[in-house]
Amino acid sequence: MSRWIAFPLAAVAATACVTINVYFPAAEAREAAREFVEGVVGDSPEDTGSGDGGPSASLQWPRLDGLAGRVDWYALAGIGAAHAQTPDITVRTPSIQAIQSRMAQRFNSTLRAGFDAGALGFAADGTIVVRDASKLPLKDRAAIQQAVAEDNRDRKAVYREVAVANGHPEWEPRIREVFAQQWVASARSGWWYQQGGSWKQK
Repeated sequence: MSRWIAFPLAAVAATACVTINVYFPAAEAREAAREFVEGVVGDSPEDTGSGDGGPSASLQWPRLDGLAGRVDWYALAGIGAAHAQTPDITVRTPSIQAIQSRMAQRFNSTLRAGFDAGALGFAADGTIVVRDASKLPLKDRAAIQQAVAEDNRDRKAVYREVAVANGHPEWEPRIREVFAQQWVASARSGWWYQQGGSWKQK
């Protein structure tokens, strides 16, 4: 009788191990996105205060990894630490770094001026949008429109490439979501971003 009871318990334990091994590592993804995005737009903004109604107040990452009050759910479940290893998220493959290099060059040569002028904004889906073309000099509009289209192709490619490079193509929507928030978090004061269906200025 005990043998029949032990079998389903073993099956549940095995399933738990598999689930733990494939969970989406959100904290690691956020750090990878920060590394990539800051490599494109430059150093982190100095002013990330939360008193101006900007995204820093509403988009701060929850701190779930502190030691204080931390619960070891794996130990409580009787699952060994080996099964609970946190996977790294890499953005250092040659293809990802090639995309980052292109985006950084494009951002500094063309797109940054559009953001500084208030013509461009970060969309909620992790792309760039021309939100007000009237703020661009007429002679520059075609070039910036083309740069936006090229950059959005690279953005979509990098979200896919990060997921594939880390062995989980199914993570692409989650990777895109994390990157979308990081573009806003790394935006400079005065840049525009989309949140809740409306445009806001950082």
